[in-house]
Amino acid sequence: MLPLPKDLDKQVDRAIEEDLGDGDLTAALIPADRQAQGYILTREAAVLCGTPWAEAVFSRIDPQIRVEWLAREGQQLAADTRFARLYGPARSLLTAERTALNFLQTLSATATETARYVALVAGSNTRILDTRKTLPGLRTAQKYAVRCGGGHNHRVGLFDGILIKENHIAACGGIGAAVAEARRHHPGVAVEVEVEDLSELDAALTAGADILMLDNFDLPGLREAVKINAGRAKLEASGGLTEEALRGVADTGVDFISVGALTKHIRAIDLSMRLDP
Repeated sequence: MLPLPKDLDKQVDRAIEEDLGDGDLTAALIPADRQAQGYILTREAAVLCGTPWAEAVFSRIDPQIRVEWLAREGQQLAADTRFARLYGPARSLLTAERTALNFLQTLSATATETARYVALVAGSNTRILDTRKTLPGLRTAQKYAVRCGGGHNHRVGLFDGILIKENHIAACGGIGAAVAEARRHHPGVAVEVEVEDLSELDAALTAGADILMLDNFDLPGLREAVKINAGRAKLEASGGLTEEALRGVADTGVDFISVGALTKHIRAIDLSMRLDP
């Protein structure tokens, strides 16, 4: 299994707190000693992701709940697949239901979307990257889901990478000045520069940038950028790229394609929990 985010427990605790509050008024209608069992299924094809979060939710709500996973994290599931069995107090299962499913449906959506994009560039040397356009409070969870779907992570946040964009360039007084300041303040850290045309690409290469983000370049522009770069820096294509355009972009020879849609345009996977009669 992939390494889990260090803030997983905090994410689970926050999610339970916002749903449970002072207690589950509806579950209290059920006799406290009533035991139940049931299952979780997906009503559509999906890449399963989020099982550690769901398991943590069930455990926090009631340590007596037992989860039997019938599929592994990252597995492609067909529609109508039952992928988990649940056992425990009926009250507790129902209290945990929505929070557990929220994690599963959201992270499985990100993993499923990522797998779709990764498949479109299969056979090329281009890697699919995520962005910082994530759901607030679920940054590390969604970036985990991207890896679960076969993609790769860009920087996690502002603290672990340098990406000089147009506003940084304007505030610093130019690409060369911005890159020089980055080298002075953070020696040894890779410097990425967003460029919008070939003249800015030349300036970033001259300044010694390690990675160039080619923002909204068309295919001829991407091919020319790859030719001019000649392997000096890593190249990342970005900016409103659709699934239909992805293969053509990969075939230009760029190293990365970053896709905000992996985390911000997702549609939750349709999951259900059902208790046995």
